[in-house]
Amino acid sequence: MQLLLPIFPRDMKYINSSLGVCHQDGIVTYIHSGAPIYSHSSEDLQSFRFITSKFILLGLCQRTEIRNAFNVSIDSVYTNVKKLENEGEEGFFGTENRHGYSHKLRGEKLQEAQRWLEKGMSQNATAKHVGITEGTIRYAIKTGKLKKKK
Repeated sequence: MQLLLPIFPRDMKYINSSLGVCHQDGIVTYIHSGAPIYSHSSEDLQSFRFITSKFILLGLCQRTEIRNAFNVSIDSVYTNVKKLENEGEEGFFGTENRHGYSHKLRGEKLQEAQRWLEKGMSQNATAKHVGITEGTIRYAIKTGKLKKKK
């Protein structure tokens, strides 16, 4: 059997001697020993975090090599590797949305805020009466949970 040398594209950035990355037409492709092993959109930050963490856990590269190749903080590299270890792929691509509701404005407080707004109170005054921030009121209005008096 003949040994094949890895053939890398000319415009490739090396992560280490056997792993590289190239960017073409909005697609980022990772190449290991001459063979493409993963691709994602250049806008897809979650896929970048996932695959670089996967490379580290598989022993294809070191944390510092990712930091140097992509100019990211070593803390973010450690955080992403830890997330992959603890949560798996679901931690990066799960359907759970961590944003979406204000935990401070629910139930009785939501009803009280709506009553103050219906009386014509400003967002700031309503927030003070209810005991929350004005930003919480603004967010609730923006998402449709509260209606402002016209």
